[in-house]
Amino acid sequence: MFHLRTCAAKLRPLTASQTVRTFSQNRPAAARTFGQVRGYTAPVAAEPFLSGTSSNYVEEMYYAWLENPKSVHKSWDIFFRNTNAGAPPGTAYQSPLPLSPGSLSAVARVQPLVEAQPNVDKLVEDHLAVQSLIRAYQIRGHHVAQLDPLGILDADLDSSVPADIISSTDKLGFYGLDESDLDKVFHLPTTTFIGGQESALPLREIIRRLEMAYCQHIGVEFMFINDLEQCQWIRQKFETPGIMQFTNEEKRTLLARLVRSTRFEDFLQRKWSSEKRFGLEGCEVLIPALKTIIDKSSENGVDYVIMGMPHRGRLNVLANVIRKELEQIFCQFDSKLEAADEGSGDVKYHLGMYHRRINRVTDRNITLSLVANPSHLEAADPVVMGKTKAEQFYCGDTEGKKVMSILLHGDAAFAGQGIVYETFHLSDLPSYTTHGTVHVVVNNQIGFTTDPRMARSSPYPTDVARVVNAPIFHVNADDPEAVMYVCKVAAEWRSTFHKDVVVDLVCYRRNGHNEMDEPMFTQPLMYKQIRKQKPVLQKYAELLVSQGVVNQPEYEEEISKYDKICEEAFTRSKDEKILHIKHWLDSPWPGFFTLDGQPRSMTCPPTGLTEDILTHIGNVASSVPVENFTIHGGLSRILKTRGELVKNRTVDWALAEYMAFGSLLKEGIHIRLSGQDVERGTFSHRHHVLHDQNVDKKTCIPMNHLWPNQAPYTVCNSSLSEYGVLGFELGFAMASPNALVLWEAQFGDFHNTAQCIIDQFICPGQAKWVRQNGIVLLLPHGMEGMGPEHSSARPERFLQMCNDDPDVLPNLEEANFDINQLYDCNWIVVNCSTPGNFFHVLRRQILLPFRKPLIIFTPKSLLRHPEARTSFDEMLSGTHFQRVIPEDGLAAQNPANVRRLLFCTGKVYYDLTRERKARGMAEQVAITRIEQLSPFPFDLLLQEVRKYPNAELAWCQEEHKNQGYYDYVKPRLRTTISRAKPVWYAGRDPAAAPATGNKKTHLTELQRLLDTAFDLDAFKNFS
Repeated sequence: MFHLRTCAAKLRPLTASQTVRTFSQNRPAAARTFGQVRGYTAPVAAEPFLSGTSSNYVEEMYYAWLENPKSVHKSWDIFFRNTNAGAPPGTAYQSPLPLSPGSLSAVARVQPLVEAQPNVDKLVEDHLAVQSLIRAYQIRGHHVAQLDPLGILDADLDSSVPADIISSTDKLGFYGLDESDLDKVFHLPTTTFIGGQESALPLREIIRRLEMAYCQHIGVEFMFINDLEQCQWIRQKFETPGIMQFTNEEKRTLLARLVRSTRFEDFLQRKWSSEKRFGLEGCEVLIPALKTIIDKSSENGVDYVIMGMPHRGRLNVLANVIRKELEQIFCQFDSKLEAADEGSGDVKYHLGMYHRRINRVTDRNITLSLVANPSHLEAADPVVMGKTKAEQFYCGDTEGKKVMSILLHGDAAFAGQGIVYETFHLSDLPSYTTHGTVHVVVNNQIGFTTDPRMARSSPYPTDVARVVNAPIFHVNADDPEAVMYVCKVAAEWRSTFHKDVVVDLVCYRRNGHNEMDEPMFTQPLMYKQIRKQKPVLQKYAELLVSQGVVNQPEYEEEISKYDKICEEAFTRSKDEKILHIKHWLDSPWPGFFTLDGQPRSMTCPPTGLTEDILTHIGNVASSVPVENFTIHGGLSRILKTRGELVKNRTVDWALAEYMAFGSLLKEGIHIRLSGQDVERGTFSHRHHVLHDQNVDKKTCIPMNHLWPNQAPYTVCNSSLSEYGVLGFELGFAMASPNALVLWEAQFGDFHNTAQCIIDQFICPGQAKWVRQNGIVLLLPHGMEGMGPEHSSARPERFLQMCNDDPDVLPNLEEANFDINQLYDCNWIVVNCSTPGNFFHVLRRQILLPFRKPLIIFTPKSLLRHPEARTSFDEMLSGTHFQRVIPEDGLAAQNPANVRRLLFCTGKVYYDLTRERKARGMAEQVAITRIEQLSPFPFDLLLQEVRKYPNAELAWCQEEHKNQGYYDYVKPRLRTTISRAKPVWYAGRDPAAAPATGNKKTHLTELQRLLDTAFDLDAFKNFS
């Protein structure tokens, strides 16, 4: 019956004149291509039988006619045929002829109207054509949208109009239609909302409304999304007639925000015309855009917004979005301002900020954090994502309803930087998703000096977002109301679907790359037009004055009011004599430091544990703590071996890590281990996630079954990305000092694709931004004969960037010398040779009263080396990390007889001890392991040198001479002994590649370095 009712409803008279009358009442502004819809004058016949009381009868007749047209009276047959064929309403019905002599011949002469109508096939074809036309606008309407404020460049770099977009009436032929069809009424498909409350429209009106929705100042890309609900949601937001309406109050708020954005830049230009500030001129609408996104998100329940952005417009965002005190910004321009905090600081347009305030629109508390960033465009993207994920994690926001991120981009960087793609690919992964990011692209339509036609192969700079089904809203930045509407929709999209969304603000850059740059050298035509371009504030103010929303005196008063605020702040800024970078901190850690930002102590407690705790963790690590769980047979053997180690009070590398993690979880420290294949471990040693062999996706993480009230343990295989994932984990570690966040490279040399994060954030982060971070990098390293790749974690790079002076011997008598060294360094670099020391250094990372990045060169072959074991005795309460492991064999018992003291680090120690034993030189050669390379253990190494007064000193490494540790260790060892002796080298010769690809060559090189190390006459000729 539903079908029949629907059909009967369609049969009810819908007159063309009624249709036109309805639409003309709610018509928006005229479209670009087509004029007003002409009125219809078709006669309207009464159809009294189509009343509510007879609808059931009509339905029954229609049903019968569908079964057999001859089963109903001839008049009904004609009526239904006419209606189905598209007869205009009111003419489908024909009165039956009177029964009189000769009437039969008259009936025979009756010709149904359908013969004068298109046949059914034509009707169907035309309706399908209209559906195709609607779909064409939804898919490609953005290509002809008026997006460029300058009117000189197509935002998609293509001036042609798609063939299926009706830019003139002759294009109707593409669909098998012509101009005569423009006034025909077509039923609308369910995949469009242009009809509003109407289900049918004339073709002319259909096209006009599509143009209004998709071809004006907003271009919508969304039809690549493979979710119908999401597509329908977007259609409804942009197609519904009259949906983009603003109240006068909203327009006045928008004007006031544009005033602040514009006048802030004008003020800086007047006061510091020769200073670089990377102003926002040409995209002043960014400030109200961001504030709209924040307002709408706050309205939807968000109370913490984390932002990342490049330098353009940063000062304006700090002032008018984050609400940084203006005097703190203005004083940055003073060349006489002194630096107060430790470190080198950074330029004003790189600094971050953290601020909690009331959102005036929603009257709710909102916390805003702008993450500090380097000049490397887009490098901060994954950092913001990681910090957002951490803040969501710590407040239990599993759906992203409380904490969200906004990322700002430049058009050239968004299209050109691969980290954008890496970050997008983290957006929907379970352990990395932040449940939707709002991306705002400040599309200047130019790079530094590079034309976009030379800067990207894709139509838009935003096309990378299509890979994750993120809708893209292009908008002309000189239409502030269109921008505000798009930003509202973007915030609502994120709140509704918790997916990424992109707002592309198509604008221009009024000045050069910076205020000192001359853009006319390379873009003369563009900048001639820009010189003529009326600022968006002036345009919008004139519009509102013409609409009577504001008057000219009110507008001028708004300007003078903000100018006065700036002038007063400028006066106060002259009183600022010292720059406190900590006032620009983007991630404060309340309660961790003193009020002055200093550590609460300068000591570190012992890192050992009680035997009960070690045993308990070991037992869980060697078992399956859930019932009805079938593990792989090979894994059963691994767990059994672990159990035997625990019984023997011994740990290997995997168990040592397990015990460090498990003990910290007991103390309430969240642990997050991330990287490629870390759940099992590249070398199949970790197995922190067990997989049921019979049930798909059924897993068990024993580490989360250790204690009743433990902190959660997160271990997650990452995507095959280093740059993005390391940046993400760095951001996660920024959020709280009470978490151990580790990133493990699949092989140590893989970190080189994340070098930007290491060079720009991890190494200098505290010096530039007074921002401590305790992230741990686990970098598998070692010459195993496996070729030039996967051998070296490039320790020389990390050591070269250490900030200690190789030529200055520190005060070794200073109290807590080792802790002070750690506090002063920019990061800690270790290469542990025992599982026990690995255990201690992981625990020390959290027990320290401050946070420093920790770089650990982890082993490969030592993971299963029978000698790489540690007794519980070296991990019990009172024990600690050993910066240096001295010789403890025969040589240490008779130090005066020792002829050579070898210093080394890491795996090569086991090669040296094996060779020493084979040569019977245990009394002549002492071997000391430097476990902590930086900060350099001057004090302990001085003790070692003094212990062996007759020994010559040599550094031994398996890496090539121009790589590894030699260039770092040698000058510091020389400083330690006041250059009293030479420090010889035993190792591979210099080379371009980290290792040979030939196994035999590898073994030959290894034997050569061992021969040098134990040939007591090897260095005689060099004396």
